[in-house]
Amino acid sequence: MVPLALVTGVAMLVVWFPLATLWHQQGEINATGAQIATIEKQSQDLKDQARSVSTKAAEEMLAREQYQLVSPGQSLIQVLPGNGTGYVSQSTGDPGLQPLAEPLSATSLNVSTSPKHLTSHHSLTGYLARFMRTLEFWR
Repeated sequence: MVPLALVTGVAMLVVWFPLATLWHQQGEINATGAQIATIEKQSQDLKDQARSVSTKAAEEMLAREQYQLVSPGQSLIQVLPGNGTGYVSQSTGDPGLQPLAEPLSATSLNVSTSPKHLTSHHSLTGYLARFMRTLEFWR
């Protein structure tokens, strides 16, 4: 029994451990090879793309489309899409593009200049008088 255990132990040390290491390393080599193949494919695709845009016409098209560049003597005009009615949409969010309000329809502004709202603080002097005039501004 002891000789059989001894032979099994030696076989494990000599055969099993190196084979397991070799098996693991082969898996890593295969994964690295797949990564290299992917990178080579991407490199070839980039070379093909570079070859396709190396012509003068392709360079001009790329400059016009992606960078809005024009040839010397030309000017760039961009036509923005409209909503079909010819008017600016009310939902643009930019208050500068909204139509002007009629002065008579501005009912939210209740400006009253009647004498009952105007108060005078001539009896106050110094800091307190300035403070009260500042508060009157906010009425």
